[in-house]
Amino acid sequence: MTGSFGWRVTAVAAVLTIAGSLLPVDADEHEHTYADREEVVLWMNTVGPYHNRQETYKYFSLPFCAGSKKTISHYHETLGEALQGVELEFSGLDIKFKDEVMQTTYCEVELDKAKRDAFVYAIKNHYWYQMYIDDLPIWGIVGEADENGEDHYLWTYKKLEIGFNGNRIVDVNLTSEGKVKLMPNTRIAMSYSVKWKKSDVKFEDRFDKYLDPSFFQHRIHWFSIFNSFMMVIFLVGLVSMILMRTLRKDYARYSKEEEMDDMDRDLGDEYGWKQVHGDVFRPSSHPLIFSSLIGSGCQIFSVSLIVIIVAMVEDLYTERGSMLSTAIFVYAATSPVNGYFGGSLYAKQGGRRWIKQMFIGAFLIPAMVCGTAFFINFIAIYYHASRAIPFGTMVAVCCICFFVILPLNLVGTILGRNLSGQPNFPCRVNAVPRPIPEKKWFMEPAVIVCLGGILPFGSIFIEMYFIFTSFWAYKIYYVYGFMMLVLVILCIVTVCVTIVCTYFLLNAEDYRWQWTSFLSAASTAVYVYMYSFYYYFFKTKMYGLFQTAFYFGYMAVFSTALGIMCGAVGYMGTSAFVRKIYTNVKID
Repeated sequence: MTGSFGWRVTAVAAVLTIAGSLLPVDADEHEHTYADREEVVLWMNTVGPYHNRQETYKYFSLPFCAGSKKTISHYHETLGEALQGVELEFSGLDIKFKDEVMQTTYCEVELDKAKRDAFVYAIKNHYWYQMYIDDLPIWGIVGEADENGEDHYLWTYKKLEIGFNGNRIVDVNLTSEGKVKLMPNTRIAMSYSVKWKKSDVKFEDRFDKYLDPSFFQHRIHWFSIFNSFMMVIFLVGLVSMILMRTLRKDYARYSKEEEMDDMDRDLGDEYGWKQVHGDVFRPSSHPLIFSSLIGSGCQIFSVSLIVIIVAMVEDLYTERGSMLSTAIFVYAATSPVNGYFGGSLYAKQGGRRWIKQMFIGAFLIPAMVCGTAFFINFIAIYYHASRAIPFGTMVAVCCICFFVILPLNLVGTILGRNLSGQPNFPCRVNAVPRPIPEKKWFMEPAVIVCLGGILPFGSIFIEMYFIFTSFWAYKIYYVYGFMMLVLVILCIVTVCVTIVCTYFLLNAEDYRWQWTSFLSAASTAVYVYMYSFYYYFFKTKMYGLFQTAFYFGYMAVFSTALGIMCGAVGYMGTSAFVRKIYTNVKID
């Protein structure tokens, strides 16, 4: 295991094996303790263009040579590791704990034209490679060109300096030396040396050197959080003041109308949200899709909340693929949340095809993610990239979907239908729908939907920059306290905005609030995806079909998931508001 959050996943089609593979397991290989002169393994991971972080290839896809030591095979220990394209291969270098090695040639490369061209291409595209010692990542550059770009040089000497504290490795540094000009039909000797030094760094703090506090804890980051927090206070105050004062006037007006006789009431100028009391709880159009989206959104919110809390407690960035493994495990475990909210809402709206609703709710997000991954996988296979997902991993993911997510979703659906599936609305629904009067253009649902996502996006777009940079560039995101605050702020702003939008819609005597509240909150995703275009063209130097498809494909998945979550949060808040105001008004 690579830590308390590593889960062994094997490609089998049995439920017990998949379930067992998700549980934490200990392995002697990863105790992170060494006796003197005990073997220390240097793993070669991947190589790829510096500007395309996700475009990675096996280290030995370049014509590097390996040491003479017997090969040790490495398997994907976690599902996250396999999905993220980790391709560990043994370097063949003989390294022992506290045993210093002077500069030693470990192999030679016969440089014919094809091999030279491969190295030249890598140098022109700024290829970097990644290695691991005791789970600590090390990066090095393949080579460099001269100022004119005519001659190319390969770094041939890996100078390793390893820090230890007691019987543990706490620090690794690589210096690349031995610059050799690439010329065809020559032999290039590859060498290495190992120097051990005592360090005061604690084992628990050994990843601190990879973090970048000056970037993530910059004044702009703090200011953006403060700015968003002030927006929340302003919005909550505004919503409270406007709605409470307006609703009080509405209640007073409606109470006064109750005291009139029928003739005065008929002659009076009746208007406002009370007039649609017989239609406001009418089932939404396409209730099957709507309830599935709400259930999926509630599950995504639960996953986000739990994973952020786990990341705040545990340093998930210290283990390869642990964040993705944790997210998959939590997503599978929270499937009853999807079934409960989706199933209960569908039952309240009079839906009868509950099994179909359950299937759609269970597979809506997995199908979207797997469909995108499947498409990108074709490109990865064409490129021979390490990001190509192995067949066994695909089988494992399918088994989790069918044998873990689906049954748990069924349990949640049955509980939701039986515990809260009865339509207990405060107003009776009329048999004949009320005609919707004409209104001003800016009160149309389409306009409300387009404008509804601006403020929620405004509250998170600075955080989006930091999250994007940590994923698409070489930064490790570790300030999950910020992320938790931003999630809370996003939810509050979303609920406030959708409540105001719904109030104006109902006041215009338009009772189509369910989809409007969901889509006005979900439109945040459109602005996030538009921002991703700006980030791609102005904040990165990505290029090539694979990296571009990977970026925009997974950004579409991220934006859609965020939109579904925001839509569900907005709908749940608005639903409580609508129920509250119609409970408090006297209806004939």
